[in-house]
Amino acid sequence: MSTALSVRLPDELAKKLSNVAVATERSKSFLVQKALEGYLQNQADLQVSLDRLRDTSDPIVSIEEIREEIGL
Repeated sequence: MSTALSVRLPDELAKKLSNVAVATERSKSFLVQKALEGYLQNQADLQVSLDRLRDTSDPIVSIEEIREEIGL
């Protein structure tokens, strides 16, 4: 199942989207969906990173320890 969504884009952004759609032979809907998927994944990754950064029980590994572990 899918849900229709309406958005307003600034003219310049809409023009860029149209140009990419033509160049890639993809629909604007496809490109917007992929861009949104990527953005949401990045936001989820950022949240995981911030959570780990704030977790005082998660050990901090120095660059020297990493280099030693991988043999550099």
